[in-house]
Parts: sequence; C-alpha cells; structure tokens
Amino acid sequence: MSRPRGPIPDAAPAEGDDAKGAEIRTQEHIRTKDDKGGRDHGEPDVSNGDNDGEDRIQEAMDEAAAVAEETGGLGEPGRPINRRSPFMIGLMAAFGVAVAYGVIELVIKSRSVLIIVGLALFIAAGLDPIVGWLVRHRFPRWAAVLTVIILGLAVVAAFLAAAIPPLTHEATSLANQIPTYIGDLKDRSSELGKLNAKYSIQQRLSKELTSGGTSLIGGVLGAGALVLSTFSEILAVGVLSIYFLAGLPGIKVFVYRLVPHSRRPRAILIGDEILAKVGGYVLGNFITSVIAGLGTFIWLLIFGVPYPLLLAMFVAFLDLIPVIGSSVGGAIVSLVALTVSLPVAIATLAFYIAYRLAEDYLIVPRVMNRTVEVPALVSLVAVLIGGVLLGIVGALIAIPVAAAIRLLLREVAIRRLDKS
Repeated sequence: MSRPRGPIPDAAPAEGDDAKGAEIRTQEHIRTKDDKGGRDHGEPDVSNGDNDGEDRIQEAMDEAAAVAEETGGLGEPGRPINRRSPFMIGLMAAFGVAVAYGVIELVIKSRSVLIIVGLALFIAAGLDPIVGWLVRHRFPRWAAVLTVIILGLAVVAAFLAAAIPPLTHEATSLANQIPTYIGDLKDRSSELGKLNAKYSIQQRLSKELTSGGTSLIGGVLGAGALVLSTFSEILAVGVLSIYFLAGLPGIKVFVYRLVPHSRRPRAILIGDEILAKVGGYVLGNFITSVIAGLGTFIWLLIFGVPYPLLLAMFVAFLDLIPVIGSSVGGAIVSLVALTVSLPVAIATLAFYIAYRLAEDYLIVPRVMNRTVEVPALVSLVAVLIGGVLLGIVGALIAIPVAAAIRLLLREVAIRRLDKS
C-alpha cells in the first residue's frame, strides 16, 4: 500500500498543552500590567505633580480673595498651636532663655544710648503738663510744643550770655598775666619767687613740658574729645526730648494698647498718675531752682560778690539735682566770695546753710509733696542709689522713679497681698 504524497498535516494539540499555554499567556499579561502599574506609582510624572501644586495654590488664592471680599480684612486667625505639647514647652523655654540673654547683652552694650533716651523721655514727660495747659487754653499742640521749645532755648541763651563774657574776660586776663607770673617766678623777692626757690616750680614745669609733651598733647586731645562727646549727648537729649514731647499722646496710646483690654482702664489710670507725678516733680523742681537762683542773685548783689548773674544761674542749674545740688552750689559761691573778704565768704556759707534748711522743711514740702508724695528718707536713699548707678542723671530722676515704684507697690502689690 503506497503512502500519499504531499505535506503531512500538523498534529492537533493535546488538551494538556492548550491549558499550559493559556496559563503562560495569563502570567505574562499579569506581569506586564504589574510593570505598568509600578511605573505609574513608583515613578511619578513630574508634570502632573507641578499641575497639582499649581492647582492647590490657585485654590488657596481664590479662597483668600473670597475671604478678603467677605470680611474686608485679612481674615480670622486660625486655631492656636497647642502650647502644652512637650515640644512647644521645651522650645518656648529655650527661646525665653535666649531672649533674656539677648536683652541683657543689649542693655549692657547700649547703656549710654538708653540713658540718653530715658533722660529725654523723662524731660518730655516733665514738660508735658505745660504743653497740656497751653492746649487747654486753645493752643494747637504743635504751637504749644513750639512755645515750650522757644522758652527753653531762651533760658539756655540767657545762661550763655551771662557766662561767656566773664569767662572770656578771665581767660584774656590770665593770658595777659602769664609774662608777669613768669617774671615773679624769677624774682626771688616775690612770693612766687620764694616758692620757686623752695620747690623748683620753674624747673619742674620745664621738665614736664619737655619730657611729657606727648602726654600733654594727649590730655588736651582727650579733653577736647570729652567736650565734643558731652555736647553731642546734650544735643541728642534735646532733639529726642522735642520728638517725645510732640508725640507723647501717640506714645501713651501705643503703650496702653500693649496691655490686655480687660486691664486697660486701670493701666491708663495708673500710667497717667505716674506721668502726673513726673510732671509735678519737674515743675516743682524748676520752681525751687528759680527760688534758689533769685536768692543767690539778691545776696551777691548786696555784698558785691563778682558775677552775680552767672553764679545765680549756676546755682539754679545745680539746684535741679535734688538733695546735694544747692549745697554744692553754695560751697562754690562761698569760695568765690573769698575774693571780696573772709567775713563775706563766711556769711555766704551761713546763708546757704539756712537756705538748705528752708528748702528742705519749708519750700519743698509746699511745692512737691502734694504731687510726688515721697517721704524725705525715701528721697534721700533714692538719690544716693540713683547717683551711684547713673551719676547725675540717676540723682536727677531718682525721686520720680521712687514715686512711681511707691505708687505701683501701693496700688498693685500691697492690694494683692492684703487679699491673699
């Protein structure tokens, strides 16, 4: 039997082979889908992320515009941070220590500037009652401030007009007398010549001028720098006082707004009372200084002591320093009175002792005690402490600061202690 020619047909696949192939194709499809999903989730599309971020920003901007349109402001504050969480407690504690350290360093390094600012604010608070009185008499505030400035400049100009001519005259006389003094040093019969022969004054002066010329020049330059620095500080105090005086109502409003609303009425009352005490102290101190100056001027005119107007204004300025000012001025005036005679100097010293007693027990109680209300012992201790801490400035502001502390203790601390 012969075989048929031509291609032999493929054998039909078995049933087991069909099942195996379907399983392989299914696994490949699942693997391909997983790879695609991995690429979709594991490798994010950058362009889609940027679009999502821009959409979120645009959504926030639209919401901010809607809030601004509804409220007309900047919206309502959000929920506060939980301050009781351990992280916030530790953060705030560390931040408080850092702030305290920074404030202490700032105060130490800027001590001189803070003294100038504090003195200017003190002067402005002291002059504010005068400005307020002018405002109540239909002066605009700028006109009232300008009036006070003009009066202050007039007082300074009067002092300079009284001081410059005699100082210039004395300096010129000293320069003209230098050749006479040199001749007297060489004359052994004169008093200066005898002192020169005994103590070798001329040789010592020549030695100092030749060997210590550099130190002498340095001392002169240092004195010039001190004068320039003092003048700059006085000018800064004057300018700042003017600005503080003009803007004092706004400064008070700003400070009062830092107090919680529930306590603002009492804070305003206490703050205004402190400012009233400062103003009353400055005004009373000015009145007592005028009395001291007038008394000195009349006394010096009666006994013919030279430069009565200059010395009277000098005593008036020194009397602004409480407790010790008039005593120092009286000692200086008594020394000047020695140029007239010893009895006049002794009488002048007795006059200032009597004036000191009258000022302490008659003038100051009537002028200041109703406004400042500080006992004499407290005033003395405050002036001593202020003088040690800040010098003349501390002595000047010591009494009103003591009055403010006494008021705060009476109205705040003592009341709480009585209720506890």
